[in-house]
Amino acid sequence: MADLQFLDAGDGQRLAYRKRDGRGPTLVFLPGYASDMEGSKAVALDAFAAKQGLDLLRFDYSGTGASEGVFEGGTLARWLDDALLVIDRLTDGPIIVLGSSMGGWIGLHLALRMPTRVTALVGIAAAPDFTEWAFPQHLKDRMSAGETLRRQLPDGSAQVTTAGFWQSGQEMQLLGSELAIDCPVRLIHGDCDDVVPVEIAFRLKDRLRSRDVQVTVIKGGGHRLSEPHEIDAILRTVGALMERPQ
Repeated sequence: MADLQFLDAGDGQRLAYRKRDGRGPTLVFLPGYASDMEGSKAVALDAFAAKQGLDLLRFDYSGTGASEGVFEGGTLARWLDDALLVIDRLTDGPIIVLGSSMGGWIGLHLALRMPTRVTALVGIAAAPDFTEWAFPQHLKDRMSAGETLRRQLPDGSAQVTTAGFWQSGQEMQLLGSELAIDCPVRLIHGDCDDVVPVEIAFRLKDRLRSRDVQVTVIKGGGHRLSEPHEIDAILRTVGALMERPQ
């Protein structure tokens, strides 16, 4: 496993990352909401990169994992800025972005911001606009009034959503219009995902301008997509993208 290192974010906080050197394009893994770079998919991707001799960057957003900061101070915009910073400081040339859940939302913004560098995008149970469709109106009204929500998820974990994060997400919605993304996009989703409905993957597919978009639906797959055959599907997708002419 690549050594744990830290990057000064310029605001007195340090972002934790692991960088594996190899052949490009660089794979950049973006964790989901309240997740980190040590999850099963990220670790499997690291082992795959080591075996194949690939360049890989994974990191923790501010306030999550090993990075400094307070989670409740995080917003979608702040975590997008974290991603832009580590990519700018730690990588050169083309990148392939892999975003898990909320990381898929951030990955879409990266592809819009960095069209000449993002050569492919993989969304793993990607969750664009979840501040809109994942909350009933009465909860959105409470966050709009400044309240922090604490709620139980179907998998038994607790989720904290601050008013600041929710407002940031509402300002960064993407599914309402065409997305000017032209690189290859691969969307991998479980048909039993009870956090991000599989319909979101198909809505996203229809919004992408790229003509090279594929949706892979895994029968029986939940939101985490961490079973061995599910991770194999992700790694096969990455391997195929790496073999494309850049």
